[in-house]
Amino acid sequence: MERLRTLGGWLHRRAGDVASIMLAVMFIAFICQVVFRYVLNLPVGWASELSIVMWLWLVLWGAAFVVREEEEIRFDILYSSVSPKVRRGMVILSALAALFLYGYSLPATWDFVTFMKVTKTSYLDIRYDWLFSVYILFVLAVLVRYTYLLIQAIRGRGGDSAKTGDQF
Repeated sequence: MERLRTLGGWLHRRAGDVASIMLAVMFIAFICQVVFRYVLNLPVGWASELSIVMWLWLVLWGAAFVVREEEEIRFDILYSSVSPKVRRGMVILSALAALFLYGYSLPATWDFVTFMKVTKTSYLDIRYDWLFSVYILFVLAVLVRYTYLLIQAIRGRGGDSAKTGDQF
C-alpha cells in the first residue's frame, strides 16, 4: 500500500509539472502575441490559438489530475454547518449525481470528440479530436475520483473527516 501511495504522489507531482509547462507555454505565447502585435505591428494568429489551446488543456488537466478533492469548490458554509452524518449523505448524493451525469454523457462525448477529427484549428493545424481529447481524460478522472469518494463515504470515511477531525 505504501508503494502505491508513493507512486500516486510521484504521478501527482508529474501532473503538476505538466500543468506548469502548459502555463509557461501559454504565458510565452501571450508575450509573443503582445510583442508581435504592438511592437512589431505584425499580428499573428498562432499565438492566440496556442494560448487558447493551453488554457483549455490547463484547466481540464488541472481539474482532472492536479486539484485535490479537498481543494475543490463547494458550499463550505452549508457543508461545515451540518453534522458528519449529513455531510456523509451529501458526499454520497453528490458522488452518485456526478457518476450518473458524467457516465451518462461519456458515450456522446466520445462520439463528439472522435467525430471532430474531420476539422483542424486555423493556424496550428491541430485536429480537434486531439484538442478535445483532454475532456475525455477529464471525464474519466472525475468518474474514478467520485467512485473512490462514494466508496469512502459508504465505508464511513472521507477526505474531509481527516481535515476537520470529524468522523462520518
